Amino acid sequence: MLGATLDLPAYLERLQTETARLDQAALRKMSDLIYQAWENDRFVYIFGNGGSGTTASHMAEDLGKSSLRSEDLKDESKKRLKVLSLTDNLGWIMAVGNDVSYDQIFVQQLMNYGRPGDVVLAISGSGNSPNILTAVDWANRHGLITYGLTGYGGGKLKAMQQHGIHVDLNDMGMVESLHLCVFHWVLNDVFARINSEGRYAKKSSGA
Repeated sequence: MLGATLDLPAYLERLQTETARLDQAALRKMSDLIYQAWENDRFVYIFGNGGSGTTASHMAEDLGKSSLRSEDLKDESKKRLKVLSLTDNLGWIMAVGNDVSYDQIFVQQLMNYGRPGDVVLAISGSGNSPNILTAVDWANRHGLITYGLTGYGGGKLKAMQQHGIHVDLNDMGMVESLHLCVFHWVLNDVFARINSEGRYAKKSSGA
């Protein structure tokens, strides 16, 4: 736990250092995949455990609501991003965990929902959570696009995923913080693309 040994200025400095080390091309790839899912009317599924599970919920909420302009939220004709956090269906999770096994809680949902071309965002700080690996394995074998968010050494997920962002750091709190922090850039980038704003604004053809 870095915060137990570093004082606040040192902790914030370390956070800046680790942010600067991230693979920016990998972050752009996450944005590309989400935007392409919107373009192609595909689903984005997000899941993780514990803190990563709440990150999945946060990401799904943001992508569902904040990929649209506020004034477009009541527009029934507006094309929307299909996004679902598999951590939020508690009844299903408890039933599968109790009646089958905990490593099945995400893959069983993917078996019902997932189709080739859909995107899976799998979050695991260790990269070794069995329920994450089981779901990503199924997704890889059934034509879904998999993107992992990992920390520590990346674990089995880093080797199994098709794409991903890795925080090369042995501190779960900072790993989880960075996953959510950089996601907000991805969210803003997807928003700008969908709504032709910012650097994606359509330029006037006038003289």
